[in-house]
Amino acid sequence: MLSTGLPQGAVPKLERPGPLRERVYEALLELITTRALQPGQHLVESELAGHLGVSRQPVREALQRLNTEGWVDLRPAQGAFVHEPTEEEADQLLTVRTLLEAEAARLAAAHADQAGVEALNALLAQGMQAVASDDVDAAVALNARFHAKIMEIAGNAVLAELAAQVDRRVRWYYTPVARQRGHQSWIEHRDLIAAIVEGDEQRATQLMREHTEHTRRSYHARQGA
Repeated sequence: MLSTGLPQGAVPKLERPGPLRERVYEALLELITTRALQPGQHLVESELAGHLGVSRQPVREALQRLNTEGWVDLRPAQGAFVHEPTEEEADQLLTVRTLLEAEAARLAAAHADQAGVEALNALLAQGMQAVASDDVDAAVALNARFHAKIMEIAGNAVLAELAAQVDRRVRWYYTPVARQRGHQSWIEHRDLIAAIVEGDEQRATQLMREHTEHTRRSYHARQGA
């Protein structure tokens, strides 16, 4: 383990080219989203800078931006800490997600073509394999890709833009329950694909509502699991 509690290999490589502050911001946001940096964890500028191979200035700028966006809490005389989401925050976000995803499922059932369905089935197979291998990181990433593909098939650019704004926070909340949801989540995905293939808009909407509601309930129940 690194001194800040980062697992070995968790620190992403900073892509070049591009503004350094933007690359540092993206790297830190990815570490927070995947929970390599845990909620409540103290973020020490010098240590993060060392892990990323940069000076402290872009790290400081990134932390200030992350604070503005609600990912990091800057506490006077204490420093920076990964934000600890409240149950209310999680509930509000996951409720909005349900509204967006249910409409995307309806539109996907109305507009899906063979290529789109094949892409969903491919992601389903990969997701099932990730769960069988107990690869939580892969399962979380594939879950996000599956929902993004449905949003793409839906074909509503405004809806997709709104969904993209909450996507990373959804991943943040989904990660702690990914193993718990596991196989059942991908069974629900399989049923959803069937409704989309049949062009059953009402069924697809209902299945997606139930699917996202299961995730919301799992998140709230995680501490007692």
